[in-house]
Amino acid sequence: MSLKTTTLLIASFLVLAGCDQAEKSAQQLMGKAAETAKQAIDDTHKAAEEAISEATGGLISKKESSVQESDDSESSSQEI
Repeated sequence: MSLKTTTLLIASFLVLAGCDQAEKSAQQLMGKAAETAKQAIDDTHKAAEEAISEATGGLISKKESSVQESDDSESSSQEI
């Protein structure tokens, strides 16, 4: 009886250790997948910005930067 109990306990520990390792591997894969997805989104965003800039002759990019500059100057004047 004690041999069966010991074998069952050892088997349970091995299963738990295997589950823990599987969980760690899954977390690593999810981290890599998230990083790959973020990179794909960044690349797509950059390509879209370039396409818009080319299509509009750079007018939209200039407007955004001038709006950003005016927002920056307003916030800095409010800080004073």
